[in-house]
Amino acid sequence: MVVNASLSRNESVKFDRETNFHKSHAILSIQSEDGDTIDCIDIIKQPAFDHPALRDHKIQMSPSHNVEMQTAADTNRGSPAIVTAQIWHRSGSCPKGTIPVRRVQKNHPSKGHSDSNYGKKKPVFSHHSVQFNDSKELYFLRNNYSLAMIHTEGYAYLGAKGDIKVWNPNVELDDEYSTSRVALKSGSYYDFEAMESGWQVNPTVYGDRQTRLFVYWTADAANKTGCFDLTCPGFIQTSNEIALGAAIYPISNPTGLPYEIVIYIHKDPKTNNWWVQYGETMNVGYWPPELFEKLSIHAETVQWGGEVYSSRVGIHPHTSTAMGSGRFPDYIMQTSGYVKRMRVLENNLILKFPQWVNLYTDEYRCYDVYYIHDYVPDPEFYYGGPGRSYLCP
Repeated sequence: MVVNASLSRNESVKFDRETNFHKSHAILSIQSEDGDTIDCIDIIKQPAFDHPALRDHKIQMSPSHNVEMQTAADTNRGSPAIVTAQIWHRSGSCPKGTIPVRRVQKNHPSKGHSDSNYGKKKPVFSHHSVQFNDSKELYFLRNNYSLAMIHTEGYAYLGAKGDIKVWNPNVELDDEYSTSRVALKSGSYYDFEAMESGWQVNPTVYGDRQTRLFVYWTADAANKTGCFDLTCPGFIQTSNEIALGAAIYPISNPTGLPYEIVIYIHKDPKTNNWWVQYGETMNVGYWPPELFEKLSIHAETVQWGGEVYSSRVGIHPHTSTAMGSGRFPDYIMQTSGYVKRMRVLENNLILKFPQWVNLYTDEYRCYDVYYIHDYVPDPEFYYGGPGRSYLCP
C-alpha cells in the first residue's frame, strides 16, 4: 500500500522536520530488527522542553519516594507470568545521559490526519446516544470509543498499578486501535484530564500492527491537548533503556506462556511529578504537574482494562477490531485479556487493592468483563472480545 502520496505538504514538512531533528541530535542511532530506528538523544534536548510551561523545567532523574506493597499477594504470586522486554534491545543500547526516541516513519498509514492531530486521540465527547438494532441505547458510550474496564473512584488517588497480559489483537482498519492500560483521571465526564500507560496496537501512530508500549496524556478530554508517547511536548523521559512506542516481546498466545507488562503510575510527594514505572523497578519518566489543573493535585478515578477506537463501534456493521486477545473473558484458561495485582495509592502512601470497584462495559456483546475475587489470593479482572461477531452488536 502506497501512502506517501496521501500526506499533505504540511505533514511532509513535519515528518521531515522531526526526522532531521532526531538525526541532528542523535548521539547514536540503532536500527531495530523490526524496522524501527531508535535515536539516542541528549536528555536535555528531548521534545518535552518545547512545551511553553516546561522551558525552565529542571529534570528529576528519579522519584523521591519508594512505595512498599501492602498485601502478601505481591510477594507470593504462585507462578507469575513473564515480564516482556523490547525488540530494539537486541540491536543495541543508548548510553547514559540520552533517551531512546523512536523515529517517526514517513511511510506510515496516517491518511486523513493533519500534522496537528498526529499522535493524538480524537475528542471523546458526543451529544448523541448510540442505538443498537434492538433499540437499547448506550447513553454512556463515548463517540467512537468502546471501553471494558474495572474502575474505582471517590478518593484522592496518588497512583495506580497493574499487571497487564500482553496480546496482539486484530485491528481491522488503519485508523482504528486497541489498547490495554492503567489510567488515572480527574474532572467532569466531558472535560477530564487523564494519564495512561500500557500496550496498544495503533497503525495510525506507529505505521504497523505490532504491540507497543505507550504513555498518553490529555488535559481537556483529548480536545486540543496531549498525545501518545513523545509525539508532542509534555512527557519528560529519563530512562535510557525504555523507548516509548517501541515494540514489546514476547507476546502471549492461547497455548503458550503468559507474558505481562507491569505498569505503575504514581505522584511524587515532593515534586508533584507523575512518574511512570515499567516493571518493578524501571522508571521511564514523568508528567510534570504544570501540564494539568486537577491532576496537579490528585486523581479522582482509576481505570484498568481495554479501549477500542473506531468510527464503527455501537453501530452495525460493527468493527472487528478486537480487545485484549480477541476472546471474551476467560478466567479458567486465562486466554483473554486480564489485569492482576491491581493497586491504588492514597494519601497514606501505601499501595493496596481499592476498597471497592465497579465493572463497566459499553458493549457487553462485543467486549465483555469479568471480575473474580473469591478463591484467589488476589482479585483478578478479565476483559476483551472480538468486536463484530454473531453476538455483536
